Amino acid sequence: MTELPILFSAPMVRALLAGTKTQTRRALKSQPPEDHSRLVCGPYSPTVIDRHGEEQPGAEVFGVTTDDGDWGLRCPYGGPGDRLWVRETWATRQGCEAGSDKAKHYTMYRASGGDPADPMNWHDYGGKWRSPIFMPRWASRLTIEVVGVRVERVQDISETDAIAEGVTKIDPAAWVGTKGNFYSDPRLAYRDLYESINGAGSWDKNPYVWVVEFRRIGA
Repeated sequence: MTELPILFSAPMVRALLAGTKTQTRRALKSQPPEDHSRLVCGPYSPTVIDRHGEEQPGAEVFGVTTDDGDWGLRCPYGGPGDRLWVRETWATRQGCEAGSDKAKHYTMYRASGGDPADPMNWHDYGGKWRSPIFMPRWASRLTIEVVGVRVERVQDISETDAIAEGVTKIDPAAWVGTKGNFYSDPRLAYRDLYESINGAGSWDKNPYVWVVEFRRIGA
């Protein structure tokens, strides 16, 4: 079993805590060639060059390959059975030894409210939120286990999967996107969410994405 970090925005952390988010989609950093053959997800051994300059199969990793073996990419989120610890926007009490029980106890998270700059705080939190990029393992409060990984075009998302992405439901037939628009189709609400994270026009590019399915297992 491998443990790896993964970043989530505050709204997505809230969906994780509420149990409404069980999937995440992340664009492949390297897209397969346009004329690629069928994509296959699973363990594979990428080719490496040994000290004699010869090609050899490397250590087995989990990722996606073309079935003809001409292209492959390691999944940065591991494979089924691996664990991901969540990085989110955070702040901790100043003067605490990093990783100590006191530092863990006096850590606040943007997704759960509070304000590190609030003068009414009993303790000094440094006056500002810290980027999730710099969250250490000890400060993470959420761990998820990967139960499935596949690769597909982002626009191929189903209604069921859009709901599993944690989009906000406001009544039995309406979903709200991050732009404040209301939709009868959760896939359109997910489109708003995807573009809010990846930038305007990212949905229209229709990239291949990692579809990571997971379950929350606690801290």
